[in-house]
Amino acid sequence: MVFRKRVGSIRFLCRPEDEGVLPPPVPAKAYLPEWFRKLPAIDESRLSTGDTGLTVKRCMPFLDAMTTGWILPLAGTVRLEIAEGGRSVRAGWDLDRTLVSNHGPHQVAGHPSSPRPPCKFHNYWTIVTPPGWSCLFVDPLNRPNGIFEVVAGIVDTDSYASEIHFPFFATGSDGLHVIEKGSPLVQVIPFRRADADLTAEIRVETAQEARTRARILRNTRAAAGWYREHARARR
Repeated sequence: MVFRKRVGSIRFLCRPEDEGVLPPPVPAKAYLPEWFRKLPAIDESRLSTGDTGLTVKRCMPFLDAMTTGWILPLAGTVRLEIAEGGRSVRAGWDLDRTLVSNHGPHQVAGHPSSPRPPCKFHNYWTIVTPPGWSCLFVDPLNRPNGIFEVVAGIVDTDSYASEIHFPFFATGSDGLHVIEKGSPLVQVIPFRRADADLTAEIRVETAQEARTRARILRNTRAAAGWYREHARARR
C-alpha cells in the first residue's frame, strides 16, 4: 500500500460578520456552467457524416481546465453600466461595502484592452496556503461571460494572508449588465512553487521519443477515451 503525505489544505477565511453573508468558495468541478451540463457527450446527428460526433464534454484537457482548483463567487449583485464603446464603466452593487473600484488608465497604458479602463473587483475572503504554495488567479477557465474579463495574477498566499482584489476589464457591449451574487468571479489554482522551477531542455527529439509521440497520437486517434484511461490515469 502506498501512503501519500498530506501537504495541508487551502483555507478560505472571512470576517466574523461575513459568515453566512458571503457566498462560500466552491470546488471548480461543482461550478460547471449549465450549457456544459446540457451538452451531450456525443452529438448523434453528426454520426451520419462520418464524424465521431464527440463534443468537448469528452475532451479531458477542456474539462480538467474547468474543474481545477476553486471558484470564488461574486460577493453581491453588481450592475455595470458600460458606455462609449467601453471607455466608460460605472458600477453599483447591493453589498454594504465596496465591490468595484477603478484603476487609473495610465497604469495599463498600451494594454490591448485600451481604451477600456481597468477596474477592480473587491474580494472579502482571505486565502491561505501551506508553506511553499502560491495561487494563480484567472478568469474562470472556459467560462467566458461576455461582460468582464479578470486579469490573471499570482500571489504567494503562504505569506500574504490578507484579502486579494482582482483587476478586470469590462468587455460587454454598451448598456446595463447585471452580474448576480454568487456568479463565478475568479478561478483559484493553488500550486507548489518548487514544482514551477523546472529547467527547460530544448533540442531535437530522439528516435525513441519520436516513436513514443507517434504511438500516443495513434492511440488517441484510434480511441476517443484513450487519454482518460491511460495518460491521465498515471496521476
